[in-house]
Amino acid sequence: MNTTDRHGSATVTLPSDREILITRQFDAPANLVFKAFTTPELVRRWWGFDTSEWLVCDIDLREGGSWRYVTREAGGFEVAFHGEYRTIEAPHRIVSTEVFEGVPDAAALNTSVFEEDAGVTTMTITVVHDSQEHRDGHIASGMEGGMQISMNRLEDLVVELNRAA
Repeated sequence: MNTTDRHGSATVTLPSDREILITRQFDAPANLVFKAFTTPELVRRWWGFDTSEWLVCDIDLREGGSWRYVTREAGGFEVAFHGEYRTIEAPHRIVSTEVFEGVPDAAALNTSVFEEDAGVTTMTITVVHDSQEHRDGHIASGMEGGMQISMNRLEDLVVELNRAA
């Protein structure tokens, strides 16, 4: 098993005026990355900041099912996201909507793909917004810094799960 420290290695590119592409590798099989991405008790361990207080982590993992995450951040403010699952092809692909409840009219469609090769899973998340304005607002929100922290925490979790397997 590769034990490369991949912290901070997620890349963010803008393939079109409405898209964000996030790419990140994990030293764990696709089924473990998928499980960590879709299991509430595991999502609570990696999504957001280690200082986030979880208020809601609901996942109804089925096509047509919904998800909702609400955390309380330092300073006491709440951050909430929700969406609906459109396609689930475990453990390789999830298509879902994503709405930041602070900007409810800027929904996005996320396609998350988990491709495994020799025990390393490459995750790509394509985020498609309705407009360039919404995409640019998403980027300007500081999402990349928070996403790097979450991806680092996800890496630590899946490496731990893989060692225990």
